[in-house]
Amino acid sequence: MPKSCNVKVLISLFLLSVWISAAGAVNAQSVVKIDGSSTVYPITQAVADQFQEVKQGAIQVTIAVSGSGGGFRKFCRGDIDIVNASRPILKNEMKECKNAGVQYVEIPVAFDALTVAIHSGNTWSKTMTVAQLRKLWEPAAEGKITHWNQINSIWPAEAIKLFGPARDSGTYDYFTEAITGKAKSSRTDFTRSDDDTSLVQAVAGDKNGLGFLGFAYYIENQDKVTAVAIDNGTGQGAVLPSVESVEDGSYQPLSRPMFIYVSLKGAGRPEVKEFVEFYLKNALLLVKETHFFPLPPRAYTTMLGHFNKKRAGTVFNGVPVIGLTIDELIRREERLQYENY
Repeated sequence: MPKSCNVKVLISLFLLSVWISAAGAVNAQSVVKIDGSSTVYPITQAVADQFQEVKQGAIQVTIAVSGSGGGFRKFCRGDIDIVNASRPILKNEMKECKNAGVQYVEIPVAFDALTVAIHSGNTWSKTMTVAQLRKLWEPAAEGKITHWNQINSIWPAEAIKLFGPARDSGTYDYFTEAITGKAKSSRTDFTRSDDDTSLVQAVAGDKNGLGFLGFAYYIENQDKVTAVAIDNGTGQGAVLPSVESVEDGSYQPLSRPMFIYVSLKGAGRPEVKEFVEFYLKNALLLVKETHFFPLPPRAYTTMLGHFNKKRAGTVFNGVPVIGLTIDELIRREERLQYENY
């Protein structure tokens, strides 16, 4: 082969390798990485599906589920751009992020009604007080409170089968804080699962089953399980989870805000910025479609402003707040009382 041909071949190969590298770099930059809460997952997945359709595949959104705690660990290592969280970031997670130089914008996207679910054939415990739930779930109950009649003497003398999320779950954190008074403090002799659908199936498969999970998973399976009405002892009586009881603040203490946290480094990339803006502009409709409770329109406008101004930090200072209403959450966000780090 003539020398000139060799040179042309080498140049062509070089240009091809440069093109492949450039294409790979573009593709790498066009991925939005998300992990975290299984409860928030349906909302973010619905947003991602529509966003990717609009972008015609130019941007890929990957969403994994490892619980709020697992998601924050990855987030604070800089492994992902966004974490789905069914509770606010905690002090130890704030410290981990600070040590790693990860700054973030906290964005509430919806409210959830954490639902206590029982088998549809359970006719006796359709109403429970917070005190009864505490007696059932507190650490001291382990191996001791095992039958329904130990909670209420007129209930059956049958063994209760308990189901709940894994320890990394923000749902587990919130429920234990609200019911036993301390996050992650509960009996341990119950069946755990990272998958809310599996929890529904477990309760639906055992007449003596009781578990707790996000409202969306309950509402999609209300033909299989029954929601327990909660009496919080304030004199208003037992309240079922519903749009009305979440919006008027009467479903307490199991109403809670849902979040995404966006890293400022990630937000500096066009694809992450576009995705978060799309999220907030379409959240009102998509939150409803996924059976959660949307915030008022002005809240999404406020959070979009916070995101575009890169308001870093959290309004919770690393401390979970139990019994927060939608109005109280919005007032916190609008006051911009961020505990920056």
